[in-house]
Amino acid sequence: MKYERLSSLLDERSYRLCIAADAESFGYGGVSRAAKASGISRTTIHAGIKELRQSGLKSSAKSAGGGERIRRPGAGRKSQKERDEKLLADMDTLLDPVTRGDAMSALRWTCKSTTKLALELQSMGHAVSQATVWRLLNELGYSMQSNRKAREGVARPDRNAQFQYLSATVNDFLKRDLPVISVDTKKKELIGWFKNGGREWQKKGEPVEVHMHDFADKELGKAIPYGVYDIARNEGWVSVGVTHDTAEFAVETIRRWWKQMGRRVYPKAKELLITANGGGSNGARVRLWKVELQRLADELAMIIHVRHFPPGTKKWNKIEHRMCCHITENWRGRPLESLMAVVNLISNTKTAKGLTISAELDEKPYETGTRITEDHMKGIAITRCDFRGEWNYLLSPHRSGKKK
Repeated sequence: MKYERLSSLLDERSYRLCIAADAESFGYGGVSRAAKASGISRTTIHAGIKELRQSGLKSSAKSAGGGERIRRPGAGRKSQKERDEKLLADMDTLLDPVTRGDAMSALRWTCKSTTKLALELQSMGHAVSQATVWRLLNELGYSMQSNRKAREGVARPDRNAQFQYLSATVNDFLKRDLPVISVDTKKKELIGWFKNGGREWQKKGEPVEVHMHDFADKELGKAIPYGVYDIARNEGWVSVGVTHDTAEFAVETIRRWWKQMGRRVYPKAKELLITANGGGSNGARVRLWKVELQRLADELAMIIHVRHFPPGTKKWNKIEHRMCCHITENWRGRPLESLMAVVNLISNTKTAKGLTISAELDEKPYETGTRITEDHMKGIAITRCDFRGEWNYLLSPHRSGKKK
């Protein structure tokens, strides 16, 4: 507002010196701030600062006189886009070659930085600098932008119908006071003094020092957190594995949740509903997942219902935005120096809405590559629902209480 008012009252030289004085008073970064606020180039501001620092400035200002124009209206060098009529058109083609139909553009498969744009325009006969390209990009309405996650891929058949079916099942179980859990594996974490995303309060100039490179420590390994979230009670359980994320590990975590938390709050429950992603260790097509769930159903003498989210819809799983995100927030900016540090940080994760989490280290070795044959599959008492049976099914306990 200040510069807008002064621009019509001061001559060009006085206006330049005023802005230059402000830039100097700002200190570091002042030139950039003044250029952004006033709309004049950094080069002009630097020239004004140089004038201010020259001796005899006061006498030269008196001789120049105030309030008069240094140049007549319309005088001065014309802008680059006025002198070069093809400049904007060529720049527009370089910025979006596919849309503009230029499949052979040199910048189609490279980063379109202002430096590269300037070099390419120069090769096309335009006399432009990197600073000119930057200014023209702003005038054309361009800005630096990152990718945005918005595309969910090809929509699966019955995607929305599956959400409705899953929601109806969850509501039915909740009305009957039966346990409903959401399960998933959290991102594997390096154990040791490694950089962790985010920031936390420390003394100025005393950041926590971590390793320069993120190479896994062979002795410490990685932590594999697998979580169970009780939707009705806003409670969670996390087993921190140390070997592999397998279906056996996933079902063992559910077993531990039931023994430590579930059966205490659902003592009369004879049915359990599990909502899970369509892939990973608890995927809809993983045979070992179903075999291990059958063992759990036999052990607990409980009917286990499973509802899978359609592929590519992991973010809709309740555990993702009600539990896992809060765990990440709790240990932001803090190196996970040991497995017990991971367990303690998870256990101490709480929210204002009452979320509590229990965690435990699971050092049991889980092997990959377990082969499940057709004979194994015939031994499970699985009943597939009429609607998308590959995503919706239940496992009933064998009458003997043991697997056939």
